Amino acid sequence: MNNKKEQAGWYFYDWANSAFYTTVVTVFLGPYLTTITKNAADIYGFVYPLGIKVKAGSFFPFTVSVAVFLQVICLPVMGAIADYSNRKKQMLAVSAYLGAFSTMCLYFLQGTNYLLGGLLFIIANLSFGASIIFYNAFLPEISTPEERDSVSSKGWALGYLGGGVLLALNLILFAKAGDFGLTISQAVRISLASAGAWWAAFTLIPLMALKNRQSFKKLNPGEHYLNVGFRQLKNTLSKAKNYPQTFLFLIAFLLYNDGIQSVIVLSSQFGQEELGLSMATLTRVILMVQFVAFFGSILFNRVAKIFGTKKAVVITLLIWTLSLIYAFGFLKTTFHFYVLAFVIALIMGGSQALSRSLYSFMIPKGQESEYFSLYEISERGTSWLGPLLFGLALQFTGSYRISILSLIVFFVFGLFLLSRVDIRKAAVEAGNELPI
Repeated sequence: MNNKKEQAGWYFYDWANSAFYTTVVTVFLGPYLTTITKNAADIYGFVYPLGIKVKAGSFFPFTVSVAVFLQVICLPVMGAIADYSNRKKQMLAVSAYLGAFSTMCLYFLQGTNYLLGGLLFIIANLSFGASIIFYNAFLPEISTPEERDSVSSKGWALGYLGGGVLLALNLILFAKAGDFGLTISQAVRISLASAGAWWAAFTLIPLMALKNRQSFKKLNPGEHYLNVGFRQLKNTLSKAKNYPQTFLFLIAFLLYNDGIQSVIVLSSQFGQEELGLSMATLTRVILMVQFVAFFGSILFNRVAKIFGTKKAVVITLLIWTLSLIYAFGFLKTTFHFYVLAFVIALIMGGSQALSRSLYSFMIPKGQESEYFSLYEISERGTSWLGPLLFGLALQFTGSYRISILSLIVFFVFGLFLLSRVDIRKAAVEAGNELPI
């Protein structure tokens, strides 16, 4: 406990992986893969992956849904396996580098090969989600209850900063592509690959700093990690009645974070298709978001100290809800898009960092990976219900404004359920203590 060296190393995995989330998921891949898909579409604007008729503009949101649906199936089992081993660091390494190398391969995405882009993104995103399980599971091991909000917030803040630094470099490359003898397509592909290289390089820092701990659970003779993983997942879900407040919070988080992730992932596509914003403008906006979010994470750590962590999260969710209403009815110009992005940047880190901190108090000891795998299903690896709803709304209405407004349901219901969670009772049920 209270290991400053491990905490510093732990922060840097946020710095490392945020390049994937910022450069690939948030900025470049959505618009670029949509363009590739449109190149492959028939005269009516449809493509047919696996024989399924899909509107070209809906392919990326549906790909996100498939990626996270696979997380729903795989990640809880992987988390349970991790709790029975003392190799969380090694599992972090394997998942991180599989994701990083898949991201580097996005360099080869061009022409009409939209299926390659979809497949590589699914592999990278699934690996990203797995790595975050093991990363988050270290949080209760390297921090005291009094430090938890601060450590979690610093990790998020450093992640925004790291993602912003690489995005700034990619923005220069994109803006000066002609000066470097590159086409716009080549600049985008290099930017996508650079996120994988950044992810791989800086993952070395947490791998050198973090330490494996002896697991609380042991395999019985004749048991294997895989069958224990499935069995433990079943046991975890069957024990929900023993931790009602924890699971109520988890359901609330799955809802409102579904909305958060969907807005982040789909914002570039919305800006490009609805407002006609250029890739250069979108990149500048997201770059601004990264650096504002750095200060926003620190700001809401202070808000949590004043009002309490749960109330701070509630404040962010109310602002998220108003932001979607603004996007539907009032967002008309590039300046409006900048204003909305600035507001979202201030609350984005706070809502996620403080949610992670709250949840860490509700997990029974020895089951950190297992429970964080359930958490990660709708964490930064993106959610599937939101993009699915967005894609369906777009498919049937053709309106990006209706599609973005449809995401408000996740914030409304998530906020309602969060208001009913007793955080202190949840900590007591899990055998933990809250900071005084």
